[in-house]
Amino acid sequence: MNPDEPNDLAEQAANIAEIGQGLLGQIEAFLQSFLRPWNAYQILIALAVLILAHFVAKGLAARWDAWLRTRENWPMWRKRFGLLVRNRMRLILFVALIWPVIWAMREITWPSRTYLLGIIGQLSLAWLLIALASRLIVNSFLRSVVRYAGWTWVTLSILNLTDEAQQVLDSMAISLGETRLSVWIVLQAVAIIGALFFVARFLSVTSAGRIRKNEDISPSMQVLAVKFLQLLLYGAAFFLGLRMVGVDLTGLAVLSGAIGVGLGFGLQKVVSNLVSGVIILLDKSIKPGDVISLGETFGWINTLGARYTSVVTRDGREYLIPNEDLITGQVVNWSHSNDYVRLDIYFGTAYGDDPHTVRRVAIEAAKSVDRVLSFKPPVCHIVGFGDSSVDYILRFWISDPTGGLTNIRGNVYLALWDAFQEHGISIPFPQREVRMLNDPARLPD
Repeated sequence: MNPDEPNDLAEQAANIAEIGQGLLGQIEAFLQSFLRPWNAYQILIALAVLILAHFVAKGLAARWDAWLRTRENWPMWRKRFGLLVRNRMRLILFVALIWPVIWAMREITWPSRTYLLGIIGQLSLAWLLIALASRLIVNSFLRSVVRYAGWTWVTLSILNLTDEAQQVLDSMAISLGETRLSVWIVLQAVAIIGALFFVARFLSVTSAGRIRKNEDISPSMQVLAVKFLQLLLYGAAFFLGLRMVGVDLTGLAVLSGAIGVGLGFGLQKVVSNLVSGVIILLDKSIKPGDVISLGETFGWINTLGARYTSVVTRDGREYLIPNEDLITGQVVNWSHSNDYVRLDIYFGTAYGDDPHTVRRVAIEAAKSVDRVLSFKPPVCHIVGFGDSSVDYILRFWISDPTGGLTNIRGNVYLALWDAFQEHGISIPFPQREVRMLNDPARLPD
């Protein structure tokens, strides 16, 4: 233990006690000021305005709700703003009523007699603006944190208590070697890094939209560029925020080494999936929109993530396949170099049917199906002579595997059935003769 540590703790406690006594003295003086007649009058005026705003807002709320219901064609952001006005109507009316009262009193009486009303008006206006501005934050938890932090800081600023609050927060500190870490530094870091992250997110979303609209960039390179841009912006925001607070970044070298060791041992699978995702994006073996088969999973790629790939099947299921499986396993990409897919179906006809006629009818039947390509004509070949039928294979091409494979095979089979019925071609089925041994009816008399 550092021998100077008890002295430091005692000094910090003494500083906190001294600052606390100063704050208590200011609060006591502020409360004693209420005993003055005009200060009490100002408090009563503010309460009267608040009561008036409450009853007016209560009367307007129902009309405002009814008016909002008639605006069904409004975009979503307007509807949300209308609900925000509905929820903050009392505060809006209070701000709208208190400031005319303040301005009127400043014209007819001494400025000192509107001092408290001015503070109340500034606080209410600042709280309203922070409440409106915080609605731009989508995350509800982060929105609440920003709102209450903003209300606290604005209140301290208007009451001229920022220096005392800063001293209290800065005195609550711990020393880690040569680094002094206080609550004030932590709050500064959270505020600055949060603001920089907000800017980084705005820039990344805007840039990602432009990248995805650029048709000259392949889908896989678009995903890689977006991921790299997000990593660059968020990393720069984090380190720039620490630098602005005054944190020595050279001290992060040891932490980075420890994280590297942890990644090597404890997060091996996670790192493997991340690296595999980068490899997939670089070699362009798989890209969004491709139709793939992996084991029993058949579908098209919806999104390429940093850790997994989203594959949507024909039945609406979405499989999240780790990127490592796509690198180490055997993957069938039906649309890697082009979208053309050849399908095979097998059938048989009776020995009494002319095979030349069967092949011609089968090809024409396949051509009559909509999705079958005409510039890659179907072909039909005899593949064997079975016990009950002559066996054929019919091959045809499609260019839209995302539309499904089973349904197109079914349509071709149905076209074959109709064509064979029209031309009198029969599809045989196995026939067996069963003989009963030792049948009494067949034994000689």
